Parts: sequence; structure tokens; C-alpha cells
Amino acid sequence: MSEQATLTLTDAEKTLVAQLNDIGAKQAASDLSVSGLPTRRVEAYHYTDLRTLLRDVPALSTEGEHATPSSFKIANAYEINLENGHASSVNGSPTGVFVADQDGSNFGEQDDILSSLNRAFTRKSLLVRLEGRVENIIHLKRSISGDACHVNSAVVFDVAAGAEVVVLETFEGSDAAHLGNHTSWVNLGAGAKFTHVVVDAASRKARHFHTIEYTIGENVQLRNLVVNSGAGLSRVQMFGRFEGEGAHANLSGLNLVDEAQHCDITMDMTHAVENTSAEELFKSVVRNRARAVFQGRILVDAVAQKTDAKMMAQGLMLSEGAQILSKPELEIFADDVQCGHGCTCGELDEDALFYLMSRGIGREEAGALLIRAFIQELLDPIENQDLNDALSGIVSKWLDGGTSS
Repeated sequence: MSEQATLTLTDAEKTLVAQLNDIGAKQAASDLSVSGLPTRRVEAYHYTDLRTLLRDVPALSTEGEHATPSSFKIANAYEINLENGHASSVNGSPTGVFVADQDGSNFGEQDDILSSLNRAFTRKSLLVRLEGRVENIIHLKRSISGDACHVNSAVVFDVAAGAEVVVLETFEGSDAAHLGNHTSWVNLGAGAKFTHVVVDAASRKARHFHTIEYTIGENVQLRNLVVNSGAGLSRVQMFGRFEGEGAHANLSGLNLVDEAQHCDITMDMTHAVENTSAEELFKSVVRNRARAVFQGRILVDAVAQKTDAKMMAQGLMLSEGAQILSKPELEIFADDVQCGHGCTCGELDEDALFYLMSRGIGREEAGALLIRAFIQELLDPIENQDLNDALSGIVSKWLDGGTSS
């Protein structure tokens, strides 16, 4: 008898299987009972062993009674609220924005456990159609209220050819041990300009998973920034596929982690046509006994000649017990490309600290200045000032905790 057939399920796996059976997702329940959650033996989860890290699963949620107050206030933003996975306020949309519920979440092509579980649990998804130049920032607020619960949500952004839009997604909730598993599917039409900022600001007790899939058309300009700073256990994974020539993507991410947090940003981009380009920059700042993970892969298909893709991972450790685990990868099947990756990790520069302190700046303030300078490279490209200020506020709040253990 195979090892899989005799798998002893963990408490979290037992609960997930029971919940899947309760909602009629028998095949998904059967699959999970055989395979279990991924361990470090699964390459994509080598640094985020879900079978060990996800120790329990709370009860499935019911519709939220009231929206959780958000700490993000963006002037003139059009807000869409998803409370416990349900749309709680979708009113008077601006020109070029169309919002509707739709059945199911059978989108995406990723063979990934988090995506598969989201598809199995999600009965309704939200469609956001974006056309033309949308003046307002679209602020999608996903929050989990009440006692600890298990929430799944799915949103499809259908961005029309030639559209120009900025989308902010935030994840917040009450101070409870929630489990949130969310997905965003983004279809980018030819010539679209799309800025996508994603912020995990969930409770430290929460477990937060978010899968983003981009389909990138001809001459698209994509910019994204993912910020992990909230949940005790989080994994944001981005999958992208270049399907049109002339497309360019700027992809970036920031892990700001403290105490015993485990925060993972995973990226997998496929260049499937000629003449596409990408610049990818991911940073982690880690304090106390926290762990930050970055995994990135650039895949260049044999037909994708003239690909220009660069990836860099940088880490800053502020304590002896801090951990930063990085794994950048290139998988190239074309011969006429310019591709590269790099990875650096270190501590605050003592010479720079000494220089600032010699000018009368205290050590804590000097350290904060250096950390902010390290991070600022990620924030500067965000042109909307209100959004930039909100992101700077996240950094400031984190720095209030100090620059060392």
C-alpha cells in the first residue's frame, strides 16, 4: 500500500476534509485526504511547510454582519467591500467600472493546493470589469469579522484593451485566528496599463493566503507591489503569463516581519511569446525570530526570443534570530534572451550608522532612516500620493517597533 494511501491526517487536514464534504465538494475532499497539505518535500512549499505551519482550521464563515473598519483611507477611491467573502457594499460605480456577482470561481489554471481549495470552497465570485481611463483608485477591501472563522473569496479583474487603472487590495479583520484563502484573477487586454497594490494587514493571529494570476496581453504595462506585514502566517503567490508581444511588467514585494511571523512571497512568471520584458524586485526586513521567504521563478519558453527579464531579492536582518530564505530561479529554453537574477542579504551598515550618529542622530532613529531608505525604492514608483502616503504609513508603524531585537 502506498504512503499516500496510509496518510494520517493532521487536525487541520481533517477539518478541511470535513468542511469540503459538508459543502458537497466530495472530489476535493478525497484528493486532500490522499495528498494532505504540502510539506517541504514539495518544491514550491519547501520553505513554507503548510502541513506543519497550519495547525488548525476554524469553522466556515457566515456572511459578515458589519464591515470591519479599515485603516486605509484613500481620497476619492471607489470602495468595494467583501466582508467574510460576501460583497457588502457595491454602489454607484464610476465611469468605466462595472461590478457584478457571478457563480463559482472556476478560473485560473494553476495546479496548486491553495488555488484548488479556493475553487472548491468558493460558491460565488466577484467580477470587476474595467474600461477606459478610470480616474478613481479602485479599493477592494477584503475583511473578516467576528470570531475566528475560515473564509474564501475570489475576484476577477477583467481589464479591457487600452484601459488605465490603479487597484488597491487590502486584507484586514478582527483580532482573531481567522483563516483566509483568497484569489485574484487579472486578465489584461492589449495596451492596458494596470497598477496593482496588495497589502496584508490582517491580525497577527490570522493565517492569510492569497493567489494572484495575471494573463498579460500585447503591449500591456503592469506594475504591482505586494506588502506582507500583518498575519502571523502568510503566503502571497503570484503567477503570470506573458501572452502578447511588447508587454512589460514591474513586479515587486516587501516582507515586513516581526516576532514569530512567517511571511512568504512566491512568484512564477512565464514568458510565452517574443519581445516581452520584466523587472522584479523583492525585499524583506526581518526582526526578532521572524522568518521571511521569497521564491521567484522566470520561465522563458523556446518561442520567447528577445525576452528581457531581471530578478533581484534583497534582505535586511535586524536580529540574530531572524531568518530570510530566498530562492530565485531561471528556466530558459530560448537562446536569444537577456535574463538574470541576484540575491543579497545582510545587516544594517555599521559605517552608515556611525556616520549618522556622528551627526547627532540617535541609534534607533539612524537605523530607522537606513531601513526606510532600503524600502523606499519599492514605494517611489507608486505615483498616487494618497496611496504612497498610506504605504509609507505601514512602514512607519512597523518601524515604531524598533530597529533591533
